[in-house]
Amino acid sequence: MLIEAEIWTVAKTDQGNAVLVKPLVGDRAVPIFIGPLEAQNILLGLGEVDIPRPLTHDLMLHLLGELNAKLLRVVIHTLSEGTYYANLVLEHVGKMTEVDARPSDALALAVRASCPIFIESELVAESGIAMDQLRQASAETPEEPEESEEEQLVQADLAARKEAQLENLRTRLERLVAQENYEQAAQVRDQIRELEDSGFA
Repeated sequence: MLIEAEIWTVAKTDQGNAVLVKPLVGDRAVPIFIGPLEAQNILLGLGEVDIPRPLTHDLMLHLLGELNAKLLRVVIHTLSEGTYYANLVLEHVGKMTEVDARPSDALALAVRASCPIFIESELVAESGIAMDQLRQASAETPEEPEESEEEQLVQADLAARKEAQLENLRTRLERLVAQENYEQAAQVRDQIRELEDSGFA
């Protein structure tokens, strides 16, 4: 079942950049790990970074407008082998069309178009983290520089999720290479690099 959601935050964790997608009703958020450029693109759309000229996602929306097409909503619908999948739902001359997209691109477009974001409830149930834990982990505690046990548990949970995602992608890459499906293998390789490069020292 699809439920409406919002971007709660784009966070820098010990494991890298993550966009946290939270249903409008409920107390859990789904962390989706993304690269630094993807994080910046979402923040740009949220208006948290000033730019002098339009960038790629701004251009995409402008092109949709020139073609009399409208982005109605984005849907994050599947988690398979460590990769989240999303669709753009477009309307063009009275017809509805769905286009496959990376969640990071879909969310970057959604915040620019001010269109609704939806996520499958199963993803929230299976991959969501309790908001209380996330708030505790992100709270500023200058008088206590050491992480609390709860913060450590949240970071460990995020680390485990990221490592599982990487392991699934590596397994998928090996299978694609064995099948000589080099085009898809290159795409998976890039996803692995993106996740590995998203960490912070």
